[in-house]
Amino acid sequence: MANTVQAKKRARQAEVHRARNTEQMTFMRTQIKKVRAAIDKKDKTAAQTAYRNASSVIDRLAGKGRIHKNAAARYKSNLNQRVRALA
Repeated sequence: MANTVQAKKRARQAEVHRARNTEQMTFMRTQIKKVRAAIDKKDKTAAQTAYRNASSVIDRLAGKGRIHKNAAARYKSNLNQRVRALA
C-alpha cells in the first residue's frame, strides 16, 4: 500500500489510466470484430466501411503507444487482405 502522498496520487492516476487503456483496447477489438463479421456475411460495402473505422481506431491507439506500431500494421494488413478478397 502506498504510504506517501506522491505514491497515493500515482496509485490513483494509475487506476484512471488503466481503466482508460482497457476501454480503448476493448473498443479497438470490437471494431475489428465488426470488420470480421461483415467479411463473414460477404457484405463488401459494410466490410469496407467497418475497415475504415477500425483502421482509424488502430492508428489512433498506435499513435498513443497503446499498441506497437508493427502490431497496428499487422492488424490493418490482415483485415485489408480479407476485405480485398471479397472482390
